Amino acid sequence: MDFDEILAQILHLLQRDKRLSYRALKRRFALDDEYLEDVKAELIQAKQLARDEAGAVLVWVGEAPPTEPAAPPAQAGLLLAHQAIHPHEAAPFATAPPPPDAERRQLTVLFCDLVDSTTLAGQLDPEDLREVVRAYQQLCAEVIQRFDGHIAQYLGDGLLVYFGYPQAHEDDAQRAVRTGLGIVEALHTLNKHLAQRQGVRLAVRVGMHTGLVVVGAMGGGGRQEQLALGETPNIAARLQSMALPDTVVISEATAHLIHGYFVCQPLGAHALRGVSQPLLVYQVLQESGAQTRRSTSSHREA
Repeated sequence: MDFDEILAQILHLLQRDKRLSYRALKRRFALDDEYLEDVKAELIQAKQLARDEAGAVLVWVGEAPPTEPAAPPAQAGLLLAHQAIHPHEAAPFATAPPPPDAERRQLTVLFCDLVDSTTLAGQLDPEDLREVVRAYQQLCAEVIQRFDGHIAQYLGDGLLVYFGYPQAHEDDAQRAVRTGLGIVEALHTLNKHLAQRQGVRLAVRVGMHTGLVVVGAMGGGGRQEQLALGETPNIAARLQSMALPDTVVISEATAHLIHGYFVCQPLGAHALRGVSQPLLVYQVLQESGAQTRRSTSSHREA
């Protein structure tokens, strides 16, 4: 089976059973760790139909499937860009303009996720795991707040963060990159504490992309969240999944906005699943020390 077929079967099981352990998925579909991470990224981050629980369980949060065969898919209420639906077949909401409370914005979207969280869950008692994950989340929240980012979702051991919403800044891309570097740096201090108390070490992957989105309320059944829709969050999630542990990976769009303020290493062009054209990707190494756009020129010439 190809990826789409496996994903469809997992989605069916998740809708039916509501909770699936990662171990069961790996055994049932013979998935390796990298393949499982792709499945998680698609269901949790891209389609937003599930959430991670303690790095061990996938939990269904999407709407119930439609009862009428002819009804359009209700998975997150979205019409995916690659579906070839003719105008006369489209549901009324598919061509309707965004609701009044939706905003078109340029955001820098950041995804941060723990590395090998499934292994971590197997090493720790559930109460100890909860303590570790909460300490990690608090650390991330403090760094994000320092740079005025907005935590849109806690995704188990991952975070979805917006820079440019609800408050926009001229340097949102810089704030996002400083946040990513800050989380990696702060994690080193936390690891000293965790090594003494739990005997574990945490590592994160951070990815981000800048682009246009539509932000508005999503959800149902009394549960709504302000979420950004469009290709931008999907690309950020893909970049996060390809980052090495304790590194920050960004797209060319974000790199252009932070040029001169940070030292970046080109990683070449990469074909990302669901993205039509390969994207140039960069790893952020450190800040350059430049404080203004004028001073970036002197840093490049030095």
